[in-house]
Amino acid sequence: QVQLVESGGGLVQAGDSLRISCAASGRSSGTYDMAWFRQAPGKDRVFVAGIMWSSGNTYYAHSVKGRFTISRDNAKNTVYLEMNSLKPEDTAVYYCAAGKSVVATALRYDYWGQGTQVTVSS
Repeated sequence: QVQLVESGGGLVQAGDSLRISCAASGRSSGTYDMAWFRQAPGKDRVFVAGIMWSSGNTYYAHSVKGRFTISRDNAKNTVYLEMNSLKPEDTAVYYCAAGKSVVATALRYDYWGQGTQVTVSS
């Protein structure tokens, strides 16, 4: 079992930056590929960014590429999502996920956190 706990969400203004974190614990938690998804009210959960544990390769959704950066600290078993130039359309609950590969399909991930709310005001 792997437990994921997100933190760092909040209310910011358009153009601001915010960093959210995901702390992983449990057996073999450090060997999973990690990803961030987000879900806005009334919409599906969508892929935002992912990072492979072995190579450190990163992947981004087109809508956030160039503004968001995913990273991980293996010593702390923590994954971060640095979000810059935030827009009102980035408002959503952000979820951390762990799986055997980085894919855009939420169903392919084995473990999920409880989510952290990010609200961007205009």
